[in-house]
Amino acid sequence: MSRNLILTGFSGTGKSQVGRTIAQLQEWEFLDTDEEVVQTAGKSIADIFEQDGEAHFRHLERQAVVRACAVSGVVVSTGGGAIVDSDNYRAMADAGVIVCLEATPETILSRLQPPIGDSEVVEVRPLLTAPDPIQNIKELKTQRQGYYDLAECVIQTDGLTVQEVAREAINMWQERNNWPTNATKAGDSREPSPAFLVEAPSATYPVFVNWGLLDDLGMYLMSCGINGPVYVITDSKVSELHGRRVEDGLKKAGIEVYSYVVPAGEASKTLAIVGDIYAWLAERRCERGHAIIALGGGMVGDLAGFVAATFLRGVSVIQVPTSLAAMVDASIGGKTAVNLPAGKNLVGAFYQPRMVVADLNALKTLPSRELASGWAEAIKHGLILDTSLFDLFEERVESLLDLEPEVTAEVVSRSMAIKGKIVAEDEKETAGRRILLNYGHTIGHGLETASGYTALLHGEAVSAGMVAAGAIGQQMGLISREAVERYTAVLTGFGLPISCPGVNPDSVLNAMQLDKKATSKRINWVLLEDIGITTVRSDVPDELVQQTVRDICR
Repeated sequence: MSRNLILTGFSGTGKSQVGRTIAQLQEWEFLDTDEEVVQTAGKSIADIFEQDGEAHFRHLERQAVVRACAVSGVVVSTGGGAIVDSDNYRAMADAGVIVCLEATPETILSRLQPPIGDSEVVEVRPLLTAPDPIQNIKELKTQRQGYYDLAECVIQTDGLTVQEVAREAINMWQERNNWPTNATKAGDSREPSPAFLVEAPSATYPVFVNWGLLDDLGMYLMSCGINGPVYVITDSKVSELHGRRVEDGLKKAGIEVYSYVVPAGEASKTLAIVGDIYAWLAERRCERGHAIIALGGGMVGDLAGFVAATFLRGVSVIQVPTSLAAMVDASIGGKTAVNLPAGKNLVGAFYQPRMVVADLNALKTLPSRELASGWAEAIKHGLILDTSLFDLFEERVESLLDLEPEVTAEVVSRSMAIKGKIVAEDEKETAGRRILLNYGHTIGHGLETASGYTALLHGEAVSAGMVAAGAIGQQMGLISREAVERYTAVLTGFGLPISCPGVNPDSVLNAMQLDKKATSKRINWVLLEDIGITTVRSDVPDELVQQTVRDICR
């Protein structure tokens, strides 16, 4: 069955016009969910809102989205707020390729004045009659932006004709429609296909996510033109579990392989260890055309990535994460670093991998505590950007803890894709978007440093940090107590700590002063206004921070 093309985006971005044009070009059926609602209700959207209320409209809209997505081979235009509903998003994501049409607030205003007479005008008309319509458009668009970011493709429509946007959307649909949703299974003669691509400014690379990929790692490398030699950097625990299997898989593909094993644990992520690896690579005459494989968790990914970024001014690195935390976070985005005694990740570089290969079977070898640590990072993605993903964590706790294949693959892939999308938008954390990934990390990194990187796993520290950030946001009037209690309960359900008794709060506060998110000695705090809605604030009172840290360490 052909995957549908589903359009989302703010009012005034041209979804209805573009959808009709796509339907004409492709000889498809066109469905507009707003028109479906009007037909079902027998009245205009304005009358539905006035007479029956927004809740009734959203109920009718949800039914229209489900009906539209159940049809095959159609282009669907959805209302500007449809994707905010988690049920709508799931139906859209399951049914086809979601393309978001974007435009600046100024362009949107110009398109909506004078009113264009279609159903989208009803939604935005109050904004246009307000004293400052541009500001109102900006505010509503900002509230929804996290949901629009869930789309697989984005088209900036400013300055483009309807025909140009339609053809670009068709090109995107054709490209994505040819990608299988899962990587090729072992023994399949076809070239493996990625779960998605990370399209960062400095590099575009594939991400493979599936069960049982390590045995055929060589096939995945060769599909990207990597024929060896390769240098596997791993740690003692991962080497014991997966080292031989990876080496055998590479040799089976005719790839020459060498392995370097460091002691397991964050204490290996130092400049001294980096120097030892440099010497090892030099002895084996590693060249820039060769490749380094980071086989392991986040520590190995950071360490091997930093080595690859700096040896010979840059050697290709393939991230092969074996922990859940590394899969959903550290393996994607190109952040590489080592620690100094003064703090975590203080020496590093942005250096994108050549590819990422995530074998979900590796999760079965993780201790329950380490698995929970990884879920913390995935839950964070739901909190900052994807309420429907967060809903899955609430609804499927036991299934995820048991690593049920289907839901685990869905959650891990979606979480990785969120990280990849943010990286594509803000590769080096200069546009303000990527900083959202640091939710819970300001205090979390302080907790890690204060405990010597040994008492707490990274995800455990982040979990406590997210609870602390929630407390700060609540005290500042940004987020409700109910929302904080809701996600605190989810963290607890996954066996994650919500406090760190025994850690010295003064040591935590001292470590936070070196936080990389600080500007002019003020920390840029990532906080929540609600689940899925983030804000960045630099005006958090020092007294509130100090009290919150003391509470979390009590």
